[in-house]
Amino acid sequence: MKKQRRSRVVRLISATSVMLSFIVIACAGLAAQSATGHPDWPGKGVLFVGTCYQPVDRSPEQIKRDISLMKAAGFTIVRMGDLSWDSFEPAEGVFEFAWFDNIMDQMNQAGIHVLLDISGLPAPTWLHHKYPSIDIVDQFGSRRHAAMRYMDDISDPEYRKHVLQFADALTKHYARHPALIAFGYDNEIGDGYMSYSEADRQRFVEWLKVRYRTIENLNRAWATQRWSRRLGSFDEVELPYADGPSPPERYLDLRRYWSDVEIHALEDLERIREKNAPDIPAVSNLYDYSPRKGFDYLSSYKNYVSYGAEGFYPSTPVDTTLGVLQTKGDLDTPMWFNEFVTGGSGSYGGPRGIDRMWAYLALIDYGQSFLAWTFNTHLGGEEQALFGLLDHDGTPSYKYDEFRQVAAEFSQLQHLGFPRYRKPDVAIAYSFDSFIASRPPLFNSSRSYFTVPYREQVDNALEPFFDDNIDAAVINVGHAKLDYKLVVVPADYVMDQASADAIRHYVEQGGTVVMTAFSAKVDEHSQWFDTPLPGRLSDVFGIRTSQFYRPDTLPEVELGGKIAKATIPFYEVLEPHTAQTLASFTNVPGHPPAVTINSYGRGKAIYLAAPSQPSLLGPLVRRLYERLGIETGPKTPEGVYARVVEGRTLYVNSTAEEKAIEITGRGHGVLTHQTYEGVIKLAPYQVDLVE
Repeated sequence: MKKQRRSRVVRLISATSVMLSFIVIACAGLAAQSATGHPDWPGKGVLFVGTCYQPVDRSPEQIKRDISLMKAAGFTIVRMGDLSWDSFEPAEGVFEFAWFDNIMDQMNQAGIHVLLDISGLPAPTWLHHKYPSIDIVDQFGSRRHAAMRYMDDISDPEYRKHVLQFADALTKHYARHPALIAFGYDNEIGDGYMSYSEADRQRFVEWLKVRYRTIENLNRAWATQRWSRRLGSFDEVELPYADGPSPPERYLDLRRYWSDVEIHALEDLERIREKNAPDIPAVSNLYDYSPRKGFDYLSSYKNYVSYGAEGFYPSTPVDTTLGVLQTKGDLDTPMWFNEFVTGGSGSYGGPRGIDRMWAYLALIDYGQSFLAWTFNTHLGGEEQALFGLLDHDGTPSYKYDEFRQVAAEFSQLQHLGFPRYRKPDVAIAYSFDSFIASRPPLFNSSRSYFTVPYREQVDNALEPFFDDNIDAAVINVGHAKLDYKLVVVPADYVMDQASADAIRHYVEQGGTVVMTAFSAKVDEHSQWFDTPLPGRLSDVFGIRTSQFYRPDTLPEVELGGKIAKATIPFYEVLEPHTAQTLASFTNVPGHPPAVTINSYGRGKAIYLAAPSQPSLLGPLVRRLYERLGIETGPKTPEGVYARVVEGRTLYVNSTAEEKAIEITGRGHGVLTHQTYEGVIKLAPYQVDLVE
């Protein structure tokens, strides 16, 4: 386990009066157990292929047949229990485990490990009926009954009490079952709903009191002198509107508050696991970047995560990899894909072979466990048109055969250096606060200024390294050890003190950082700095930047004697103080600096006066590889991704076209059994491991 972090944790105080509040405490030493102290936990040399399974939908005869099909496919893992709280606790305090014991025993007999979810979301109907304070209240004050999943107020004391009682009973009962391999927490926490009851308002007020201490401090942080919004006391505080209107300072604190609620819920479950099942890892399917609520995962994940885990629903290869890396952070454990795509919403799947291709791309992204969502196509509910490995009538589809092929191949590959791990030389900064603050709701001038979405700019920062087959980590710079050869900070709009201090120290000690436009414009309260920009770091980068323009023509930059054309019509005018100009804009008035470099301490601080975009960042960072000792990966054509693993090279063709890859000499395909001479030809969506 890396150095433990002190985190601010929301702790629920239950009172006998109407006042129910959260207070924030400093929690020292809270950290999920890592695989470092558990050599028996899955690591190198073990790959799992399996499925998510909903036995609550199946009869005993169907379950027996399903398990037989899983075993025949070579599946070695199954995820169960999620979304099923009332199947284990059908009434308050009444726990029924016998039905599930039988399924666990059958899985064990079939040689299939079980990842058991503590299904704290959604809460059962009986809980909502008996304790209506768990219902969501919308921002207009209307009570919303739990019409669909995740409509639970997880800050409510009754919810918290009952979910912990359930988690305690479940973990005690199954902690020593031979099939159990991991516990998961609260499927897709982060995708829930904010609530606006009076009790929620009071809990938010208590959170603010701990954060700001006095009403004067809160007034300053919220800029309440603007538009006659001064607060005379904490009693006058209302919950900011999630969907607007919301001043940016209040909106950012609203999202932080709900983030802390979710983080505390996960930390509570981690304490129970640590008490009842200390030898079982926590591998949870979280959803921290959900647009509905989300939470600050990268500043807190080591408190409740043993292995990074996520739902794997790919779009483009680079965007998909960014999602994986956001979940992995700087953990040295492999990735678990607790839900692996088997077809989109309303899409049966295909083209054939694409699921296998995605599995291999996920293998490049440190994958260890690959669980199809889902085994049985659902017959009812919200996802009845999201298709699984078996058709609606229970017949295995071609996707079942595809996963069976992956299981057979991965059984072979696990002895050849997989799951892979390599400490990256490069880190990309990602900030929950910048994600939120850069896109406040409804009317706000920030929306007109920050027009290229934050996550898109982080995507753009990753793309050059991804195309060059270079591993990168995605981290929160204020909550990670910056032991990288290069750190890229794309559009980090909010520059809090911890992040600024970390960047300053990193450069001072010899590191190289590249920052792009839109960065360090506002402080931790989402207020623009009244000091030279980039805020808190102007001296580190040796510049001041204030003016910016959106020209009619795309800016062009001369880098290394070549012209690089921007894809985004925006640039900042830099005023170098101690910095030197590396490149200038060639087609904008005055030809201002496009790239500056400043020596600070023993390191270098580089600023790109344009938004994060591959066409400009690519040529810039590639000039740094040799000087920084960053080793590029195998040379591949566009759309083919590759990594070297123990002397063999894994190639993945992510495109619908045949691709030719030039190699030196002769190679043998471990998967295809082909002999290659000078060139490897991969058909659409095909892969090979070449030695």
